Amino acid sequence: MKHSVKLGSLVFIIFTLLLSACSSGSKTINVVTAGDTNMVELQTDIVGKEFLASNEEGYELNVVGTGSGDAGSQKIYAKLKAQKDAGKTEWDIDVAIVHQSIMKEMMEEGLLEKYVPLSANKEYVTSPDSKNSLGIDIDGYAIPLFHSQVALGYNPDKVSDVPQSFEDLVQWINDNPERFGYNGIKNGMSGVAFTTAYTYWKSGDYNQLAEGPYDPALEEKWPEVMKELKALPVTYTGGNNATLDMMNRGEIDMGPVWVDMFISWKGEGRLNPDFRLKIIEPGLPGQPMYVVVPKNAANKEAALAYADFLTSPEIQASAIVDSMGWFPGIDAASVMPNVSEEGKESLFSDISAEDLANKGLSFPLVDYFSNLKEAYERN
Repeated sequence: MKHSVKLGSLVFIIFTLLLSACSSGSKTINVVTAGDTNMVELQTDIVGKEFLASNEEGYELNVVGTGSGDAGSQKIYAKLKAQKDAGKTEWDIDVAIVHQSIMKEMMEEGLLEKYVPLSANKEYVTSPDSKNSLGIDIDGYAIPLFHSQVALGYNPDKVSDVPQSFEDLVQWINDNPERFGYNGIKNGMSGVAFTTAYTYWKSGDYNQLAEGPYDPALEEKWPEVMKELKALPVTYTGGNNATLDMMNRGEIDMGPVWVDMFISWKGEGRLNPDFRLKIIEPGLPGQPMYVVVPKNAANKEAALAYADFLTSPEIQASAIVDSMGWFPGIDAASVMPNVSEEGKESLFSDISAEDLANKGLSFPLVDYFSNLKEAYERN
């Protein structure tokens, strides 16, 4: 009940922030984004400025952030569903940036416009996660804004024999107790990604866990897998930031991190510039965030114009790769000619495009994903 009241209050706040700008034909585009503060900064300080300077229609932007993690996307879903249930014919979110986890509910409730066929960039929407999200067919309803990838960050002064596989990593952890750190499954997705990848490796069930069909019998292996994982002599961190901080302070030598945060911290001088990245065999998961257009967006034409701007090869290169250090959401071949040499060096010096293609895994189907996290907590 407390959760419902809190979520309802936050939805009301979003209503309030958007209400003044909501009317069909308005020049203001309401953009609501899930994610950390950097997601709001991307829309306001990086992409937003370029959009405002370039659009001839005189559009303005009203950007609202709903918070990090899946909860941020849940608030956007709740907001749109409330307007649908109230019978409103014009909704006051024009463009939304959401996680994979919410796509199933949004699709089932009919909250999204199938806008990709109308996009100027439709020919570049080619990646598997632009067609399928955690086992859900989303083809036509979303374009990945970027692809985040988890990799192992490590201090090469301390890790001379870099693990190439999970077998190597388990041996390294046992040989170097407490020097590997991750955050379990709380306070950030890098630890969830590591736990998921460990389960993929130990079970050998990646293809079915990621692509279906759902079979609960596969989960019978998980208690033993989780016990083995939790028996390893690791250091538990407070989240992705904490893993990087502890590496910087020399308290640990290696741990799973989001590649984009690792690169941005190095770029800002917040992380030892000698630290390196590695995706070990058989791979680690990553995930996109999606650009979606609500079905009854009040400013549909303006929404499509901004979605096109966000997902164009030029903005993908300048904002997503060069400024944010993220892998592009659309076909990389269309983006790379516009990426600076510094951007290419920063993003692909440790992790090649081939590494990403072969060892960048998906998270499991929604049902498996929820149960996997519960299995970790129970065992």
